[in-house]
Amino acid sequence: MIKKLMAGFVVAIVIGICVIFALRKHHHPESNADPNNNDPVITNFKAIDVIQYGAAGDGKTDDSRAFLKAWKAVCEANTPSAMLVPSTKTFLLNPVQFQGPCMSSSVGVQILGKIVAPSDLDAWKVFDAKNWLLFSNVSRLVIQGNGEIDGQGAAWWDRDSDGKPTALAIYDCDGLHLSGLTHSNSPQSHMHIVRCNHASISKLNIVAPENSPNTDGIDVAHSSHVKIHNCNIGTGDDCIAISEGTSNIHIANIQCGPGHGISIGSLGKDGTSSSVEDVRVQNCHLKGTMYGARIKTWQGGAGYARKISFQGITLDQVHKPILIDQYYCNGKTDCKNQTSAVEVSDVLYQGLHGTSATEVAVELSCSETVGCRNIVLEDIDIRYADSDKIAQSSCDDAHGTSTNTFPAVDCLKP
Repeated sequence: MIKKLMAGFVVAIVIGICVIFALRKHHHPESNADPNNNDPVITNFKAIDVIQYGAAGDGKTDDSRAFLKAWKAVCEANTPSAMLVPSTKTFLLNPVQFQGPCMSSSVGVQILGKIVAPSDLDAWKVFDAKNWLLFSNVSRLVIQGNGEIDGQGAAWWDRDSDGKPTALAIYDCDGLHLSGLTHSNSPQSHMHIVRCNHASISKLNIVAPENSPNTDGIDVAHSSHVKIHNCNIGTGDDCIAISEGTSNIHIANIQCGPGHGISIGSLGKDGTSSSVEDVRVQNCHLKGTMYGARIKTWQGGAGYARKISFQGITLDQVHKPILIDQYYCNGKTDCKNQTSAVEVSDVLYQGLHGTSATEVAVELSCSETVGCRNIVLEDIDIRYADSDKIAQSSCDDAHGTSTNTFPAVDCLKP
């Protein structure tokens, strides 16, 4: 009898162990999560402090040379290393280029302090730089921290010059991870992301005054598989602009405003051919912006903008909440009429709710020669903030369908 009980006990234990292993094997609580959303932990990198390479960190001394020496050490290291910008200090940098390729499979920059650009325009004259801070040709570059990159751009904002520098430019850096920082007061765009595939941009705070011209938050071009999420952006221009040569872009959980909303484009300037496809914008909040979910193309261009969706967007006093503008002229009125245009098609606006600061809440202004195809509006509820008036819609040569929309968009063509 005892032997039978012992045998049964052993069998029960074996079965229990098998069940546990089976559950562990098949239960993956993070199986639906994209591993690319988990930024590398830069604290695991070897820290190379810019102070050790001669940086003063007093906000007055030019620390560019010290930063380049530290970068050289990081880039030549055989194991993952990170250039450390320590907290409680302010580092003045003139225009500087951090170039690769580097030896290690992953390279980091940890910014805990503050980096500032020259505030005196005379200091820029000897550089003739289009970018203030440039990173290029660095695979799996990780830029993280809770510090600040301050472009000190106020002196530039009332100048008409086309030579205003971008604060942070990142070129040819596949596998980029950028997170945690505050970016402020760029002379022009706060950041350009160009030819960076499989990139993750998250948890950024980007700020500039509402009246600071052309101070886009994040501009992306010639890149694919880029994720931008969980950022607060308030500037004088587009919070995010997705430009030519981009595909598979996912934008989510963005707080946008002030600024010009979230834009596709502008595309097709000066007769160029542009392509943008597979862009998803989800679960964003726009407050007080000049535009909302916008697609903008110049007359005379070529190419396409297609497979674009704006879903789950909340709007608070937004001017022109839904806008397709194939007659974009960058605020000017002297653009000549041209017959060719970037083709806009397969665009979904779904679940956009809130208030419009303009009477026309939905404006689909498409080319009379090319038109817009398969524009779909579903579950739209946008009320005019002036409660005495009713929000309206407007269409020119737009083809598509609308379901459960307010205002009604019955101007769409089949």
